[in-house]
Amino acid sequence: MNSKIKVYPYIIFLPSKQKTVVLQSIFGSKAVIDILKFAISQGFSRKIYQKNIVEKLPYSNKTLIEHLKSLTNFGIFEEHMEKVKVENRTVWKKSYTLSDFGRWIALLLIEEEKLSDEEKCEILKEAFRSYLKWVRLLAEKLDVDIKVFKRIFEEEITGEMF
Repeated sequence: MNSKIKVYPYIIFLPSKQKTVVLQSIFGSKAVIDILKFAISQGFSRKIYQKNIVEKLPYSNKTLIEHLKSLTNFGIFEEHMEKVKVENRTVWKKSYTLSDFGRWIALLLIEEEKLSDEEKCEILKEAFRSYLKWVRLLAEKLDVDIKVFKRIFEEEITGEMF
């Protein structure tokens, strides 16, 4: 992912019945939603090969490749090239993985009831870590003593007031 992209951990509440319609209007295309859903179905951290996307989704190669380029340019996907030997020839295979930012975007599409408890725990831990990192960086920028946040964390995690 482009390290220049600033990610702010916002929580967005979307009506579950209209979520796809809302997100489709944000992304401007059902194809983009379907690409992201396909990536989620393959696993958050797994590579998805361009060939598989083209084979599985009901859109033209041109449409899918244009959207994949856009998603990569926006920092949602990271693009990879692999050199593979096939019958005495070298073939380059293009694959994509969701970036950290892309995983946050993809989370908007997930239906909670389809996630295992283990997946929910991983998402919770990742969200917590990202949020803490963001708070720490903002505290440093604003010159706020980090001990204030440690105290607040201790109060909230134990449910006690010191």
